[in-house]
Amino acid sequence: MTLILNTLLPFILSIAVFICLTGCSSTKSNVKGRSFEISSVTKNDIDLVTETHQQVVFPALKELAEKLYKRNPREWKKEGHTSIKEAVAALSSEPFPQINGKSSTDCIRLAFNEEYQGDRVKAFVVGLETMILDSYDGHRSLYFYNMLDAQKLYNSARNVELASWLIRTKYNVNNELFLLSTGDKDQVNLSFERLFGKIINAQDMMALIIADRSHRQIKNIIQSVLTAFIPI
Repeated sequence: MTLILNTLLPFILSIAVFICLTGCSSTKSNVKGRSFEISSVTKNDIDLVTETHQQVVFPALKELAEKLYKRNPREWKKEGHTSIKEAVAALSSEPFPQINGKSSTDCIRLAFNEEYQGDRVKAFVVGLETMILDSYDGHRSLYFYNMLDAQKLYNSARNVELASWLIRTKYNVNNELFLLSTGDKDQVNLSFERLFGKIINAQDMMALIIADRSHRQIKNIIQSVLTAFIPI
């Protein structure tokens, strides 16, 4: 009986958190169940739970891109797009693009580089997309033989926290934010914080599930806002 509970507990916890994440979101609350796929027969419960968490994280990043483009319209026009929808589709296409040969946290840093003249929203979001995908070892589909690293998932959540701080606090030489997001003290847009929170919570929950599965302890890394991103 104990063995059965230990096996089912990660799945039950994940479903509960997934419901909480989607229910607390500012986005539409319609939750659709997975349709049956023949590939599912080669997946275990953890694989399905992992893919479900990815279905929370990557759409949230896509929504983040749309919100940032609305607040920073000059950015989506830099690559000749005719609309925000077209710009968002380009940065969320698979495989995720690279920018100037950079991806992951190097790409996030590019968004706050004074010399960079390209689309800063794209650099920021693509950096987050590729960094988080790295935490899943580059997999969008998981199978029973894929063994994820809980530490990578945990580290990715900490990097998202740092990225959310940078976008709120990094100013250029003209004392202007590189990217407008949450706003100032007089006009705060909390929808950005909710999106970052959803992504962080999903990655942290996956880290706990994988740690429980592999019986390995996650090393808590003390990270101040002044430290560099944690390698994935």
